[in-house]
Amino acid sequence: MSKRVMVVDDSRIVQLQLKKILADTEYQIVAFCQSGEEALEKYSEVQPDLVTMDILMPGIDGLETARQLLKSYPNARILMVSSLAYDDTINEANDVGVKGFVYKPFERSQILESMSNVFRDA
Repeated sequence: MSKRVMVVDDSRIVQLQLKKILADTEYQIVAFCQSGEEALEKYSEVQPDLVTMDILMPGIDGLETARQLLKSYPNARILMVSSLAYDDTINEANDVGVKGFVYKPFERSQILESMSNVFRDA
């Protein structure tokens, strides 16, 4: 059975890259969201097994979106995917409760390994 993924990133290039990477894997993208607000609205509707979340987006940023999602859905699995790879950002993401962090630009193997780790650690 495939794992349902919601991609939250305002970059169409990143969305297409993830779509290509996840094709023919155990992961199925069930929603693309361009903003944190859209992710908060769609989460309950699509009930993903995993959310990939950018940090820098218009409106609510990814860290605040993750914070709000985990408050409403404590079992949500969130994998941050961001170019904002500073120690304080990573520490804040960990404090929020995300399950991992992938740095942009990323390789196929990094994404798949990180996603696998999210489920292994669950």
